[in-house]
Amino acid sequence: MKCIVLAAGYATRLYPLTENFPKPLLDVGGKPILNRLLEDIDNIPDITSLIVVSNHKFIEHFNEWKDKQRFKNPVTILDDGFVDNDHRLGAVKDIQFAAEYLNSEDDVLVIAGDNILDFSFSGFVSYMKEKKTSCVMCHEENELKKQQKTGIITFDENGLITSYEEKPVKPKGNMAVPPFYCYTAEDLKKIPDAIENGCGIDAPGSFAAWLSGKTAVHAWVMPGKRYDIGDIQSYEAAGKIFGQN
Repeated sequence: MKCIVLAAGYATRLYPLTENFPKPLLDVGGKPILNRLLEDIDNIPDITSLIVVSNHKFIEHFNEWKDKQRFKNPVTILDDGFVDNDHRLGAVKDIQFAAEYLNSEDDVLVIAGDNILDFSFSGFVSYMKEKKTSCVMCHEENELKKQQKTGIITFDENGLITSYEEKPVKPKGNMAVPPFYCYTAEDLKKIPDAIENGCGIDAPGSFAAWLSGKTAVHAWVMPGKRYDIGDIQSYEAAGKIFGQN
């Protein structure tokens, strides 16, 4: 299994911190956000390589970061070629870009590089191996405004997704999907077909939502907390939490 890290965003809500520096490399409690993710993933036996997708504006920051790392698995930095938020490639196309680079028959763990978890991805990977389908993470979200800004799913007693909507006005449930996905190699090849048939390209969950309407996709309920570094307030809060730890 390969790991693709989506790190090509411009984080405009964190300006001026991220005006000339990538959000995944911001320090939280003494280490970059990206390291907090990859130090865990690098130790999952099923993972064999780490691929970070950057935009062109921040590519050198990621190359410099890579030169200082000592992960067990090889790290590849990919440049999607774009330089500003108004002309970005889009998260789904970044996944496609990385998948085409890999050109392999391996399953893939896809994560956003700007979140921190207080639990391991290992349970998620094991869940996918058990279900033998593509899978998404999910967690309970009871605030309507937040439900309307994310993907919301419903699923049956076996975890099989029965509905999946991105940013629904009237959510059918209260289980939200953060940007963490496991895709089978077979499903990953369906991205071009998805885009051709109306799948959105900006939100990373758009492909998972489209896919769940075509084939079996299962949901894994997160066993802990996720910290989304979206603005200055959430960044400072994460610094206090993980600085204490």
